[in-house]
Amino acid sequence: MNSPSNQLFDAYFTAPAMRSVFSDQGRVQGMLDFEAALARAEASVGLIPADSVAPIEAACNAELYDFAALAQAITAAGNSAIPLVKALGKRVAAQSSEAERYVHLGATSQDAMDSGLVLQLRAATELLEQDLAGLAEALAVQAERFADTPLAGRTWLQQATPVTLGMKLAGVLGAVTRHRQRLAELKPRLFCLQFGGASGSLAALGDQAWPVAEALARELDLNLPDLPWHTQRDRLVEFASLLGLIAGSLGKLGRDLSLLMQTEAGEVFEPSAPGKGGSSTMPHKRNPVSAAVLIGAATRAPGLVSTMFAAMPQEHERSLGLWHAEWETLPELCCLVSGALQQALLVVPGLEVDAARMRRNLDLTQGLVLAEAVSIALAQRIGRDAAHHLVEQCCRQAVKERAHLRAVLGANAEVSAQLSAAELDRLLDPAHYLGQARRWVDRALAEHNAFSR
Repeated sequence: MNSPSNQLFDAYFTAPAMRSVFSDQGRVQGMLDFEAALARAEASVGLIPADSVAPIEAACNAELYDFAALAQAITAAGNSAIPLVKALGKRVAAQSSEAERYVHLGATSQDAMDSGLVLQLRAATELLEQDLAGLAEALAVQAERFADTPLAGRTWLQQATPVTLGMKLAGVLGAVTRHRQRLAELKPRLFCLQFGGASGSLAALGDQAWPVAEALARELDLNLPDLPWHTQRDRLVEFASLLGLIAGSLGKLGRDLSLLMQTEAGEVFEPSAPGKGGSSTMPHKRNPVSAAVLIGAATRAPGLVSTMFAAMPQEHERSLGLWHAEWETLPELCCLVSGALQQALLVVPGLEVDAARMRRNLDLTQGLVLAEAVSIALAQRIGRDAAHHLVEQCCRQAVKERAHLRAVLGANAEVSAQLSAAELDRLLDPAHYLGQARRWVDRALAEHNAFSR
C-alpha cells in the first residue's frame, strides 16, 4: 500500500502497474514465491518430505501478512526477510509442525530478498517492454507522417539549417529501439537466481546443494548463474544504467517538445484536453505538463543510478549498508521511468503540429538560414573561399538593411552572373535543402520494424 506521502504525486510520476509491482505486497510476494519454490525444489530431490510442501505453499500468500508489523520488525532485524521468514514459519506451524522444520532450509535472507527482487524486476521489464514497444510504434507513425515537414534545425538554441519534424522524431525512435535491444540483451543476465546460503557456499545443504539449486532455478524459471552474486551487483547496476538511459532519452523528447511549445516558437504541442496544462491564475496558459514529467524523471534518474554504482564495492560475502542502499533506489528508478513512459505514450500519438507556423519561423531570418545552400552552390563555380566571402557580405547587407537575403542576392551582380533567379528561388526554399532527412527517417523505421518482427 502506498504511504500517504506518495499519493498526491504517484499518478503524475508513476504508472500504477509499476507501483503495484513494487508495493509492499509485491515485495513480500516475491520473497514468498522464492520460499514456496524452495520447498518444491527441495522436495523434488528428496531433501524434505513431499507432504511438507503444501502447508508451506499455502502460507506463501502475501495477503496473509501484516505489513505494518513486518515494517516494525525490520527496524530491529535489519532486513525484510528475517521477520517474514519467522512469520511464515509460525503460519506453517499452525498447520503442520513437521512442515515448519523445512521452511527456508539452507537459504539466507539475501537469497529470498534478491531472488524476490529479480521476480519483481521480471514483472517490471514486461511493463517496460510493452510501453517501449507502444512508444516506438507511435514514434514510427509520427516520424513517417512528418518525414517531409520542414522546420528550423536549432543549434546552440539558434536557428540553423532546416530539418524535418519526422527526422527529429526519428532520432527519438532510434534511441527507443536501441533501448529495446539493450533490454532484450540484458534479460538473461538479470533474470538470475540468487541462492548461496550463509556465505555463498550452500554448505548447509551438503551434497544436495547443486541439485536443489538447479531445481529451484527451474521452479522460478530463472537462470542459474555461475555462482551466487550476493556482493557482485553488476547485474542490477546494468539494469539501473539502462533505466537511466531510457529516462535521459525521454527527457530529451520532453525538453525539445517544451521548447517547441514556447509561445515564441509555437510549432508542436502536447495534445489538448480539458483542464490539461492550465494555470491557477492565467486562463490563456497551455503548459507542457507531460514534458515536465519527462524532464523531471531525466533529472532525478542520474542520482539514483549513481547510488547504484556507489553501492557496488560491497564488503566480502555480505554487505553492510551498501546493499541496503539499493532497496528503495532501484524500485524508485523503475517507477520514475514507468511514469515518464506513460506520459510519452499520452503525448506522442496526439502531437498537435502547426506546419504553417514552422514555415513562418523558417522565414524569420529572411533567408539567412539558407545562406549555406547558396554558398555551396556558388563554390562549385567560383571556389569555396570566394563564395563564402561573397555570401557573407550579402548576409551582412541583408541584416543591415533588414532585407530578405533573396533580394540582396538577386541584386548582386557577382551572384546573378553565376546563379539564375530560378536557381536562387530553389536554393532559398527550405523544402529543397533537407539533405538526407528522409533517408534518416526510413532507416530509423527499418530498424524499428526489424526489431519488432
